[in-house]
Amino acid sequence: MTDPSYLTTPQGRRIAYHLTDGEGPCVVFLGGLKSDMEGTKAVHLEDWARANGRAYLRLDYSGHGQSSGTFEEGCIGDWHQDTLAVVDALTEGPVVPVGSSMGGWQSLLLARARPARLAGLVTIAAAPDFTEDGWWASFTDAQKAQLESAGRVELPSDYMEPYVVTKRMVEDGRAHLVLRDDLDLPCSVRMLQGTADTAVSVATATQLLEHANSPDMQLLLVKDADHRFSDGPCLGLIEQAVEDVIETFKAGDF
Repeated sequence: MTDPSYLTTPQGRRIAYHLTDGEGPCVVFLGGLKSDMEGTKAVHLEDWARANGRAYLRLDYSGHGQSSGTFEEGCIGDWHQDTLAVVDALTEGPVVPVGSSMGGWQSLLLARARPARLAGLVTIAAAPDFTEDGWWASFTDAQKAQLESAGRVELPSDYMEPYVVTKRMVEDGRAHLVLRDDLDLPCSVRMLQGTADTAVSVATATQLLEHANSPDMQLLLVKDADHRFSDGPCLGLIEQAVEDVIETFKAGDF
């Protein structure tokens, strides 16, 4: 594992990243909640990018991986600022965000903030608005009261240690919802979703598909694939999705 480079954001957070030079549009991998840029999908796509001479960027949000801060201090808006800072400072021209889980939400926020930069978009088990529709909607009255009084609750996870959910995370999430108002995605979009995913449901994927406005948006359901979506066949599908949106962009169809 090579040492990362670092960028200090306008907010003073120190963000770790790896940037691979190559032909544009630059593929930008946006990882999930409490994951990092050393995960299977992020590293696999870097290998793919190098093999194909493609520009590629992966990063750790603040409070994740090798970046500054702690997870409990962060929120969706902070990680959106981190993403914008890195993309604006380190890339030029069109980009293809590839967002996994929470990174799918981040990719949609990036698309909304920088629509002119998008050459295409790929999501993997995208989890838009989960702080509201997942966490808050499932909280018991006791959990809501604890969040208000103590400022935090802990939630179990199928994939790692319990999540610490803070009041700030929930309140900030409400300021960054993408499924309530028009969501224009002016590029080709490929959504990948496993039917055995216990963290993000197929219903969430179809809701996003129906809600967003795009000239070319497709959802691929993969039977029995789980939330990690990182075995050999799934990694191949991610490659294909990225190649598909880039080819469509280069053909000038959208």
